[in-house]
Amino acid sequence: MHQKLRVKQPALANRKGPIVPHDNARPHVSQITVQKLNSLKFETLPNPPYSPDLSPTDYHFFKHLNHFLNEKTFMNQEAVENAFEQFIVTRPPNFYKNVWNVMVLILINKISY
Repeated sequence: MHQKLRVKQPALANRKGPIVPHDNARPHVSQITVQKLNSLKFETLPNPPYSPDLSPTDYHFFKHLNHFLNEKTFMNQEAVENAFEQFIVTRPPNFYKNVWNVMVLILINKISY
């Protein structure tokens, strides 16, 4: 995949440091988060506006999270947070790599048109 990125988006492939696809819908953009990403020198890639078909996290992460939470009920906020933590720590290491690969492929395919 890195080879495809090098061909289609050489500026992204040849830069130093991490790149973070970032949801740019106003309700989802926390100023604190943006400032933290900037302070860490992360580059953010905004999703094109009004493109629900380009929501990369929907393709992998949330599908698995929804499946994990299916038919669970929670009595309080702490139970919700514990369930989410359990989901995060029980994913195999390649799960997050797959999330990233899916997001990058989606963005590459949409940017190149």
